[in-house]
Amino acid sequence: MGEPHRKSLLIGINYTGSQNQLNGCHQDVENMAEFLSYRGYSNDPRSQVILRDDRQGAYYPSGHNVLAAMDWLVSEPGTCNFLHYSGHGGQTRDPTGSRPSGLLDTICPVDFQERGQIDSDTLHHHLVSKLPPNSSLFVILDCCHSGSALELPFVYHSDDDGNVSMMNNVKQGMHLLAEGADLMNGGFSAYKLAEAKDLYAGATSFFRSFKHMGHKEPEGLGQEDGFGQQYSGENKQVSMFSGCRDEETSADAKINGVNEGAMTWAFLETMKRTGGKPTYMQALQDTRYCLRNSNYPQVPQLSVGVQWDLNKGLVI
Repeated sequence: MGEPHRKSLLIGINYTGSQNQLNGCHQDVENMAEFLSYRGYSNDPRSQVILRDDRQGAYYPSGHNVLAAMDWLVSEPGTCNFLHYSGHGGQTRDPTGSRPSGLLDTICPVDFQERGQIDSDTLHHHLVSKLPPNSSLFVILDCCHSGSALELPFVYHSDDDGNVSMMNNVKQGMHLLAEGADLMNGGFSAYKLAEAKDLYAGATSFFRSFKHMGHKEPEGLGQEDGFGQQYSGENKQVSMFSGCRDEETSADAKINGVNEGAMTWAFLETMKRTGGKPTYMQALQDTRYCLRNSNYPQVPQLSVGVQWDLNKGLVI
């Protein structure tokens, strides 16, 4: 058996000429393409697709083209797939109306103001649910509100001392529910109601992630349109490094005189420092270290579709 076919999709959107303009996303794509070439990825059009808003036709990062390219990426069994996105991330209203927060994390194609953002449910469907069982997918999202953008069940983060831990969804969810209940004691106000709603929404998000692992949601939260049941048990070989937690923003930076995304830069610096062969643990710790030491407060996260040993070598 030879090595699996490697495919890559690189998306960089500067939103040039708009009030949402960024400056480093095209550079991020160039840097990542160079990195992938050293990792054995081909730039043949059958193996690599690049979407940028300085290109035309099928390579222009409209919402339609982004989803079509994602479908292409995960369309073949037995492949090793890589996705990098650099652009705006955001939040949009949940179209099903089933989440208490009413919000979903998103990425923003170049035409998002006219045709809408691409939410986390849609991203999960196109990238994770459609991924063949014998294929793998490695994702880097360099954008705001990206921590849960693929709705993967296991989420890890590193603290300032380098300690890596998996988020305890049940414990965190219960804590947020208790905070919301305490806030409502003593009477209502518009401000307190809004703040409590945010806390309850956060709790539901944690429990929703827990449901991905095949567990039942605690009583009192209600049932959501089969969301957890749909995603639990997929067991797909997916790993994602995201630029920050859901509530954080991700920096469009200028490093050594070059505009580029802070998360992309930190990840590539980590690859250089470790000779391109870090463990998952090292990659998460060192990326956090790079960002912190360069005065970027965002906290990168690692999300995976199947729980595995973080001390094993990073597979790209």
